[in-house]
Amino acid sequence: MKTASLIFLAGSLLAALPAASQERVWRCGNEYTNNATIAQQKGCKVMEGGNVTVVQGGGGTTKSSGGSGGSGSSAARAPAGSPRVEGVDQRARDGEARSVLESELKKAETRQAELQKEFNNGEPEKQGSEGRNYQKYLDRVAEMKAELARNESDIAGIRREIGRLPANKSQ
Repeated sequence: MKTASLIFLAGSLLAALPAASQERVWRCGNEYTNNATIAQQKGCKVMEGGNVTVVQGGGGTTKSSGGSGGSGSSAARAPAGSPRVEGVDQRARDGEARSVLESELKKAETRQAELQKEFNNGEPEKQGSEGRNYQKYLDRVAEMKAELARNESDIAGIRREIGRLPANKSQ
Protein backbone atom coordinates (compact mmCIF):
# COMPACT_ATOMS: atom_id res chain seq x y z
CA MET A 1 0.00 0.00 0.00
CA LYS A 2 2.83 2.33 0.88
CA THR A 3 4.57 1.66 -2.45
CA ALA A 4 1.40 2.36 -4.43
CA SER A 5 0.88 5.69 -2.70
CA LEU A 6 4.54 6.64 -3.26
CA ILE A 7 4.24 5.82 -6.96
CA PHE A 8 1.01 7.85 -7.16
CA LEU A 9 2.67 10.78 -5.38
CA ALA A 10 5.73 10.66 -7.66
CA GLY A 11 3.50 10.49 -10.74
CA SER A 12 1.49 13.46 -9.51
CA LEU A 13 4.63 15.50 -8.95
CA LEU A 14 5.98 14.66 -12.39
CA ALA A 15 2.67 15.56 -14.02
CA ALA A 16 2.57 18.89 -12.19
CA LEU A 17 6.20 19.72 -13.00
CA PRO A 18 5.67 21.04 -16.56
CA ALA A 19 2.75 23.14 -15.36
CA ALA A 20 4.83 24.57 -12.53
CA SER A 21 7.79 25.35 -14.79
CA GLN A 22 5.57 27.13 -17.34
CA GLU A 23 5.81 30.86 -16.70
CA ARG A 24 2.99 33.27 -17.28
CA VAL A 25 2.79 34.23 -20.92
CA TRP A 26 1.21 37.44 -22.25
CA ARG A 27 -0.12 38.00 -25.74
CA CYS A 28 0.53 41.38 -27.32
CA GLY A 29 -1.27 41.20 -30.67
CA ASN A 30 0.76 38.69 -32.70
CA GLU A 31 3.67 38.70 -30.27
CA TYR A 32 4.12 36.75 -27.05
CA THR A 33 6.25 37.59 -24.04
CA ASN A 34 6.98 36.21 -20.60
CA ASN A 35 8.38 39.53 -19.36
CA ALA A 36 5.82 41.13 -17.02
CA THR A 37 7.16 44.67 -17.34
CA ILE A 38 7.01 44.62 -21.14
CA ALA A 39 3.53 43.12 -20.97
CA GLN A 40 2.34 45.89 -18.64
CA GLN A 41 3.86 48.60 -20.85
CA LYS A 42 2.18 47.27 -23.98
CA GLY A 43 -1.11 46.39 -22.26
CA CYS A 44 -0.88 42.68 -23.11
CA LYS A 45 -3.34 40.00 -22.00
CA VAL A 46 -2.39 36.94 -19.96
CA MET A 47 -2.73 33.68 -21.87
CA GLU A 48 -4.84 31.18 -19.95
CA GLY A 49 -5.09 27.47 -20.55
CA GLY A 50 -2.51 25.19 -22.12
CA ASN A 51 1.14 25.68 -22.81
CA VAL A 52 2.29 28.11 -25.48
CA THR A 53 4.95 27.08 -27.97
CA VAL A 54 6.46 29.75 -30.20
CA VAL A 55 8.59 28.70 -33.15
CA GLN A 56 10.95 31.37 -34.38
CA GLY A 57 10.97 31.92 -38.15
CA GLY A 58 14.24 31.44 -40.00
CA GLY A 59 13.72 34.38 -42.38
CA GLY A 60 16.14 36.79 -40.74
CA THR A 61 18.93 34.33 -39.94
CA THR A 62 20.01 33.31 -43.45
CA LYS A 63 23.55 34.17 -44.44
CA SER A 64 24.18 36.28 -47.52
CA SER A 65 26.72 34.72 -49.82
CA GLY A 66 27.23 37.82 -51.96
CA GLY A 67 28.35 40.20 -49.26
CA SER A 68 26.67 43.61 -49.32
CA GLY A 69 25.40 43.48 -52.88
CA GLY A 70 21.75 44.06 -51.93
CA SER A 71 20.47 42.30 -55.04
CA GLY A 72 17.40 40.95 -53.22
CA SER A 73 18.02 37.43 -54.50
CA SER A 74 17.72 35.92 -51.01
CA ALA A 75 14.02 36.83 -50.92
CA ALA A 76 13.40 35.09 -54.25
CA ARG A 77 15.18 31.84 -53.39
CA ALA A 78 13.30 28.56 -53.62
CA PRO A 79 12.70 26.48 -50.48
CA ALA A 80 15.50 24.09 -49.49
CA GLY A 81 13.96 20.85 -50.81
CA SER A 82 12.68 22.15 -54.14
CA PRO A 83 14.24 21.00 -57.42
CA ARG A 84 16.55 23.34 -59.32
CA VAL A 85 15.08 24.84 -62.50
CA GLU A 86 17.30 25.87 -65.41
CA GLY A 87 17.25 29.49 -66.58
CA VAL A 88 15.55 28.71 -69.90
CA ASP A 89 12.80 26.71 -68.19
CA GLN A 90 12.29 29.43 -65.59
CA ARG A 91 12.01 32.12 -68.29
CA ALA A 92 9.42 29.96 -70.07
CA ARG A 93 7.45 29.59 -66.83
CA ASP A 94 7.68 33.31 -66.16
CA GLY A 95 6.48 34.05 -69.70
CA GLU A 96 3.55 31.66 -69.29
CA ALA A 97 2.66 33.20 -65.93
CA ARG A 98 2.84 36.67 -67.46
CA SER A 99 0.52 35.71 -70.34
CA VAL A 100 -1.99 34.12 -67.94
CA LEU A 101 -1.94 37.17 -65.68
CA GLU A 102 -2.27 39.56 -68.63
CA SER A 103 -5.30 37.64 -69.94
CA GLU A 104 -6.84 37.72 -66.46
CA LEU A 105 -6.13 41.45 -66.27
CA LYS A 106 -7.81 41.99 -69.63
CA LYS A 107 -10.89 40.05 -68.47
CA ALA A 108 -11.05 41.99 -65.21
CA GLU A 109 -10.71 45.34 -66.99
CA THR A 110 -13.46 44.37 -69.45
CA ARG A 111 -15.68 43.35 -66.55
CA GLN A 112 -14.90 46.64 -64.77
CA ALA A 113 -15.95 48.63 -67.85
CA GLU A 114 -19.23 46.65 -68.03
CA LEU A 115 -19.90 47.19 -64.33
CA GLN A 116 -19.23 50.93 -64.59
CA LYS A 117 -21.53 51.22 -67.60
CA GLU A 118 -24.29 49.34 -65.76
CA PHE A 119 -23.67 51.33 -62.54
CA ASN A 120 -24.16 54.58 -64.48
CA ASN A 121 -22.44 56.82 -61.89
CA GLY A 122 -24.59 55.47 -59.06
CA GLU A 123 -27.90 55.76 -60.92
CA PRO A 124 -28.50 52.46 -62.74
CA GLU A 125 -31.75 51.78 -64.58
CA LYS A 126 -34.53 50.49 -62.33
CA GLN A 127 -35.60 46.92 -63.00
CA GLY A 128 -39.00 45.30 -62.54
CA SER A 129 -40.40 45.79 -59.06
CA GLU A 130 -37.72 48.31 -58.08
CA GLY A 131 -40.05 51.10 -59.26
CA ARG A 132 -42.47 50.14 -56.49
CA ASN A 133 -39.85 49.02 -53.94
CA TYR A 134 -37.15 51.67 -53.65
CA GLN A 135 -35.23 49.71 -50.99
CA LYS A 136 -34.69 46.89 -53.48
CA TYR A 137 -33.18 49.42 -55.85
CA LEU A 138 -30.90 50.84 -53.13
CA ASP A 139 -29.78 47.32 -52.18
CA ARG A 140 -28.92 46.52 -55.81
CA VAL A 141 -26.99 49.80 -56.15
CA ALA A 142 -25.02 48.98 -52.98
CA GLU A 143 -24.22 45.49 -54.32
CA MET A 144 -23.07 46.99 -57.61
CA LYS A 145 -20.84 49.47 -55.79
CA ALA A 146 -19.30 46.66 -53.71
CA GLU A 147 -18.74 44.55 -56.83
CA LEU A 148 -17.02 47.49 -58.53
CA ALA A 149 -14.72 47.88 -55.52
CA ARG A 150 -13.93 44.13 -55.43
CA ASN A 151 -13.17 44.08 -59.13
CA GLU A 152 -10.93 47.15 -58.81
CA SER A 153 -9.09 45.40 -55.98
CA ASP A 154 -8.68 42.31 -58.18
CA ILE A 155 -7.23 44.45 -60.97
CA ALA A 156 -4.76 46.05 -58.55
CA GLY A 157 -3.72 42.61 -57.28
CA ILE A 158 -3.14 41.27 -60.78
CA ARG A 159 -1.06 44.33 -61.64
CA ARG A 160 1.03 43.77 -58.50
CA GLU A 161 1.62 40.15 -59.49
CA ILE A 162 2.66 41.18 -63.01
CA GLY A 163 5.02 43.73 -61.45
CA ARG A 164 6.67 40.99 -59.38
CA LEU A 165 7.54 38.94 -62.45
CA PRO A 166 10.95 39.47 -64.03
CA ALA A 167 10.98 41.90 -66.95
CA ASN A 168 10.01 40.34 -70.29
CA LYS A 169 13.15 40.72 -72.47
CA SER A 170 11.46 39.84 -75.77
CA GLN A 171 9.56 43.14 -75.84
